[in-house]
Amino acid sequence: MAPKQKTPIAEQDPKERCHNFKEVCLGYTLEEGIAEAKRCLQCKTAPCVKGCPVSIDIPGFIKAVAEGDMPKAAEIMGQYTNLPAVCGRVCPQESQCEGVCTLGKVPGFEPVAIGKLERLVADWKYEHTSDAKPQLPGEKKGRVAVIGSGPAGLTVAGDLAKKGYEVVIYEALHAAGGVLMYGIPEFRLPKSIVQKEIQAMKDLGVQVETNVVVGKTLTMQEILAQFDAAYIAVGAGTPHFQGVPGTTLNGVYSASEYLTRINLMHAYEFPGYDTPTKRSKRVVVVGGGNVAMDAARSAKRLGAEEVQVVYRRSLKELPARIEEYHHAVEEGIVFNWLTNPVEYMNDGNGQLCGVKCIRMELGEPDASGRRRPVAVEGSEFVIEADTAIEAIGQGSNKVLLSTFPELNLNKWGYIVADEKTGATSVPGVYAGGDIVTGAATVILAMGAGKDAAVAMDEYITKKRASA
Repeated sequence: MAPKQKTPIAEQDPKERCHNFKEVCLGYTLEEGIAEAKRCLQCKTAPCVKGCPVSIDIPGFIKAVAEGDMPKAAEIMGQYTNLPAVCGRVCPQESQCEGVCTLGKVPGFEPVAIGKLERLVADWKYEHTSDAKPQLPGEKKGRVAVIGSGPAGLTVAGDLAKKGYEVVIYEALHAAGGVLMYGIPEFRLPKSIVQKEIQAMKDLGVQVETNVVVGKTLTMQEILAQFDAAYIAVGAGTPHFQGVPGTTLNGVYSASEYLTRINLMHAYEFPGYDTPTKRSKRVVVVGGGNVAMDAARSAKRLGAEEVQVVYRRSLKELPARIEEYHHAVEEGIVFNWLTNPVEYMNDGNGQLCGVKCIRMELGEPDASGRRRPVAVEGSEFVIEADTAIEAIGQGSNKVLLSTFPELNLNKWGYIVADEKTGATSVPGVYAGGDIVTGAATVILAMGAGKDAAVAMDEYITKKRASA
């Protein structure tokens, strides 16, 4: 019988890593990976495949790893995903493939570490096959524009390039990668890994044009005049604020601004890069998702003496990955459960000096199925702070949408697109990722991109055949 526990994986010591931005998890060695792969039962029902939004042949690549055949494992994985090194690091496997693993259903047993094995295979591929060039179709089937270079955009671009299309990605920022570059910290997803995945797209023939703000420097009308179809994957990058008194004080940030400055503008390498962040002593982070964990742990690494998270529900309802929560606790982050800010306090000079909070209790379930937090009257208290970071979600980016009124939007301002194909109200225009679903996971955005690539191929093929 397979060992009950996952093969242990090396990590940076918490006392050391909370002072640097190097990757926390160090990954499996080949020997450790083979040992973990051998825990897989190779069950015929393969629920892990059904639990994966891009339907990777998980038993297939794990079997290859168990046999020590890494080239085969990489080949199998490459048939299903364009971002294996990313997904192996940041996907919530515990609620997807690993969450339905047959071994994990056996009392006392942990599921196979599918995500860590995916990372092992991807990292092995980039280390050992960097000079290998993919075989591509000779004749181009058409031209496709992709707006946005996040996980959905990269996936649809890679899949269409493999099918024989000329693909151009337009990215508004100065570096491609979208949320993978500006939203996820270096210690969780190294930028060098993201760039390796993007280089793999370029090796497929995908062109990437940065500093192009579609809706400003280039319009959708101009794009549609040059391409057979277009895919909109601009994400949901407009930060939400609770709107409590004092939100405009110096020292109050959105997590989006805070993390973008650190991640994309290299603030963590100051003074090597001239883009510093505020040097904070006491930080309060509002929210309970992965972004809140990222902001809190980043603040700690930038030298904050005390970092506290306030979350209006309890640990049981925490939406962040449990691994990220555990890492945060190990690094000294303090959690205030059933707590919500009601005011950002002014020191008299426009600077934040404290966060007034109120205790909450859980009432009846709301529309999400989670119990609704209700304020406890008279329970206010103050947390001393010079920095507050709100990580309570983001909304749709209006720059493109405001200049393309032909697109149907829903009441939240997201693009209305077919759930399976990504087709929008405009023929030849498809959309996916957070601009359709609202903020979600990397792997769900990739799933949308894969489905859209199939639909766009069919659309362009029919369009050209009838021309």
